[in-house]
Amino acid sequence: MTSAIIITLCVLLLIAYLFDLTSSKTKIPSVILLLLLGFIVRKLTDLLDIPLPDLSPVLPVLGTVGLILIVLEGSLELEFNATKMPLIRRSFAVALFPMLALAFGLAWVLQQVGGGSFKDSLTNAIPLCVISSAIAIPSVKSLGQHTKEFVIYESSLSDILGVLLFNFVALNEFFDLHTVGDFFIQLLVIAAVSFIATIGLALLLSRIDHHIKFAPIILLVILIYAISKVYHLPGLIFILLFGLFLGNLDELNHIKWIQKLNPVALNREVHKFREITTEAAFLIRALFFLLFGYLIETAELLNTQTLIWAIGIVVAIFLLRAIQLRLSRLQLKPLLFIAPRGLITILLFLSISPSGSIPLVNRSLVIQVVILSALVMMMGLMTTQSGAKQKE
Repeated sequence: MTSAIIITLCVLLLIAYLFDLTSSKTKIPSVILLLLLGFIVRKLTDLLDIPLPDLSPVLPVLGTVGLILIVLEGSLELEFNATKMPLIRRSFAVALFPMLALAFGLAWVLQQVGGGSFKDSLTNAIPLCVISSAIAIPSVKSLGQHTKEFVIYESSLSDILGVLLFNFVALNEFFDLHTVGDFFIQLLVIAAVSFIATIGLALLLSRIDHHIKFAPIILLVILIYAISKVYHLPGLIFILLFGLFLGNLDELNHIKWIQKLNPVALNREVHKFREITTEAAFLIRALFFLLFGYLIETAELLNTQTLIWAIGIVVAIFLLRAIQLRLSRLQLKPLLFIAPRGLITILLFLSISPSGSIPLVNRSLVIQVVILSALVMMMGLMTTQSGAKQKE
């Protein structure tokens, strides 16, 4: 049995690697293929009557670690300087305003239809409003540098803003000046923690001369995020700042205390660290979507009652996105189509307490929105690519 499990995992991950290799050519998001592969594995285990334990508790763990590594991977690739500020402002606007509009609009509709409280409706709506960096970032690797940078910034900010908004709504019973004050105190605390932890981890990375140095850094990053989550602090801000700091050491050379970190040697270590983070992120992301596909039930996928809602939500996602892109004076293609829902949507949905959940926002709806938004992205990228070829 042990050998069979090892062989199966290796084969599945190698297939996932093939999906990743070919996605830039086929324009098919690897997440769709991974979900399909996981779904097929489930059907085969049922057909062959192979007993397997309940794997659903593993999903949030893989998702959390995957989210950390994906945001870290993306932030390590970003350039941060004065020339990037217009790009950052626009990506922030495109990440924030459609999310807020969709969240409050969908919450109002859910309240009118379901009759629950607006707070619970908003808590259930937010997961469906967040762009998944786990799907968006790998899907734009073959696109232009400007588009790639925009998507990394936007999807990472969407993850962070989505988690902030979700925690603010889900963890507070009442909303007043005291609640808002506590929220800003949390932001100040995580900013201080991020500064101290970033300097400390960078110092470790530059000073450790043991042959094992990157595993402890990654473990410490995950540990800091997990501790911040226990205290309801926005730990993704730390991940983003840490990655931006390491990825932009050349921009910080003029600061005196940065010289103490030996930036030339540290840059070499950061390059290796980026490679290891990228490969670890691939493995965790692949395992997450394979497992999620494995846990999908046929009845959930083909639920016609939620399908109409899912289509309506996806239409609203891209309509609001088109409006914001126009307001931000950005080209619609290909950015319009790159708004997939995925890992962060699933994680936030699983975080909703039973007392705060509403019947309409269920696994079927989440699965359908994830798949439909990924399909729209796939078709959009295909048409964009074919249009570019025709112009040539």
